[in-house]
Amino acid sequence: MMLKSPELPDCRYLSPPVIVRPANPTPKHSLYLSNLDDQSFLRFSIKYVFLFEKGVSLCNLKRSLAIVLEHYYPFAGRLRVCGGGGGGSSSSEFDRKLEVECNGEGAVFAEGFMDLTAEEFLQMADTPNRSWRKLLYRFETLGFLDIPPLVLQVTNLRCGGMILCTGINHCLSDGVGTSQFLHAWAHLTTKPNLPLPIKPFHFRHVFKPRNPLHVTFPHPQYSKTTPSNNQLLLNLLRSLPLRPVSVVFSAADILRLKRRCTPSLKCTSFEALAAHTWQSWLRSLAVAATTAVVSPLPPSLPVNLLFSVNVRRHMHLPEPPSGFYGNAFVLACAQSTVKDLTANAAVGNIHHGVTLVQQAKAAVTEEYVRSVVDMLNDRSVRTDMSATLVISQWSKLGLEDLDFGEGKPVHMGPLASDIYCLFLPVAGDLSAVRVLVSVPECVAHKFELYMKDCYYTDHEDEDTVNINNNNNNKGEQNCFI
Repeated sequence: MMLKSPELPDCRYLSPPVIVRPANPTPKHSLYLSNLDDQSFLRFSIKYVFLFEKGVSLCNLKRSLAIVLEHYYPFAGRLRVCGGGGGGSSSSEFDRKLEVECNGEGAVFAEGFMDLTAEEFLQMADTPNRSWRKLLYRFETLGFLDIPPLVLQVTNLRCGGMILCTGINHCLSDGVGTSQFLHAWAHLTTKPNLPLPIKPFHFRHVFKPRNPLHVTFPHPQYSKTTPSNNQLLLNLLRSLPLRPVSVVFSAADILRLKRRCTPSLKCTSFEALAAHTWQSWLRSLAVAATTAVVSPLPPSLPVNLLFSVNVRRHMHLPEPPSGFYGNAFVLACAQSTVKDLTANAAVGNIHHGVTLVQQAKAAVTEEYVRSVVDMLNDRSVRTDMSATLVISQWSKLGLEDLDFGEGKPVHMGPLASDIYCLFLPVAGDLSAVRVLVSVPECVAHKFELYMKDCYYTDHEDEDTVNINNNNNNKGEQNCFI
């Protein structure tokens, strides 16, 4: 059955959400959040969507959630500004340092029903839209600090399947940590009498700033004030309606992409795909600027690519213990100009972009991380998003393996698509990757063509490839190495 519209039907709540508290009393104290946890850039919830073909007993899910919250008790606490104070989201509170009041208040668990099948949802799963907000219980009137750090919703489907949506506050955990928590929950659902394979470590002092502070590197991805000439791209994205574009890459696609790195340069698949996405994104925005009849992008305009680097293994004095689930990443920053990126993109060469991505990765040393932590002690510092593409890699977190006892998800992805770019896993193919990013609607087709350019072989023309892509896209076998 094909849906007439990509809009999800209404979600029917059979009862109000419940609060699930830890199964046994937990420590009561304030948990220090590091400067990496407490960035204004991270004051939101990571919202994952998992589609399962067969539902799981809600009683079992709530029982195991209570047990896992006993281990991960900060998720059952509440955020507050340091030194006390309630919730709210005023600008003064937004600028103040946060901590977690570990008080055992519990997580929110909502149960709903949607007149939809798993197969119907899969038809639209690649490109989220606003109607997907129905999949996670919303707090309409509360400020950021008033929303519990963990909000969950299970939406049962007509076919007997279910959609699990999770809202996990990013200030408490990064992608590695959220995956660790979700796998712990699944483990206790299927094996309630066995200990957790990874014991969580809560404390964040390994990322405390030095005394005295010592910022030893320039960090162009951060700024106190954004130069006005760098606002062109940001204003463009804010002024035009956006549309999500989803492109799956196979091993053959990645190999073709690497062959376009001239002169030849040994690189990882992430480096090649990140460079290609960055160049395709900017190339499409340059077209959008012309289409929207706004000022052309100046050739000398600096353009950044930010991507997260897990620094758990970078730190030695001391090293984050096994089971550390707090934020342990920094944003690496590759920088170029409109002229250099678009010129290389136009001839299909990713060497320039790959070189910059590799240099940005190599710059992330232990001293670099310490410098970032010290710099972020200044509460006025913000991540500079004015002329920036941010890539977040979810394809290596193991989220596609989450199993509550009735099989792995047939889809895993975000609740919403925005201007950030996600590298996502593909269910059923552990080595596949899907790139999801929203671009101006007027150039979405162009961006997709630029991204799929590496699909082409040397002897194929674009029209032939377009026909082949349309005919074979759904049945294509994909792998990412």
